[in-house]
Amino acid sequence: MTRFEKARSLGARALQIAQGAQSQIKTKEEDPIKIAREENNAGATPIRVVHSIGVAKKTESKSDGGEAD
Repeated sequence: MTRFEKARSLGARALQIAQGAQSQIKTKEEDPIKIAREENNAGATPIRVVHSIGVAKKTESKSDGGEAD
C-alpha cells in the first residue's frame, strides 16, 4: 500500500467513524483520525484497496498497519 493509499484509507475510515460507525478496536481516543490510525496499526481497518491491472487481472491490498512502501 502506498503512502497515498494509506492516507486515503485512513481519511475514509475517519469519516466513517465521525459519522457514527463503530470502532473495530477498544480505545479511549475520541478523535476519529486517531481512532482510524490505531485501527490501522492494529490491522483492524475494514478497508481494502483494489488495483486493476490490464483487463482481467486485479490485485488487492489490505491495510496492514505497517509503513507505506
